[in-house]
Amino acid sequence: MTSEEIAQLIGRIAMADRKAFADLYKETSPKLFSICLRILNDRVEAEEALQEVYAKIWQRAGAFVANQGTPSSWLAAIARNQAIDTMRARKPVADELNGEYDLPDPGLDPETQAVLSDEGRRIDTCMEELEADRAQAVKKAYVEGLSYQELADQFGVPLNTMRTWLRRSLLKLRECMER
Repeated sequence: MTSEEIAQLIGRIAMADRKAFADLYKETSPKLFSICLRILNDRVEAEEALQEVYAKIWQRAGAFVANQGTPSSWLAAIARNQAIDTMRARKPVADELNGEYDLPDPGLDPETQAVLSDEGRRIDTCMEELEADRAQAVKKAYVEGLSYQELADQFGVPLNTMRTWLRRSLLKLRECMER
């Protein structure tokens, strides 16, 4: 259907022509529905908004001036504005969340976080006092969970030497942490 034919239908709707209204609905409802659906992202709300769009078209058809724009853009503007109004009328999600302000925070309290952060820095400082290969072995054993045998193989030392490295490194770390 051409813009001129749609403009004629709108003109007939302004004179309360129900058949023209039905023809306009049949011709333009898929496009206007897609506009509403794209904005609202909810099929039911888009259908309700579309009903309001056509009620406004029926009421405002006399205000359409054919030489001030295309009838399709006039219809699309009504649909877009109605969809935006519908979206604005929604109850904000924040209102629902405000009622739940008493929920406890499952995380650590700030004091505990500060203590743990300080301990972490102290451990890092103490790890720097160890020889590089010993520090790496401690990290791999106690952070990554490698076994003594895996560490011994990785560092190319006998199993008992790896045990000695780890034991002595832990003793140095404990001594450093107690300072």
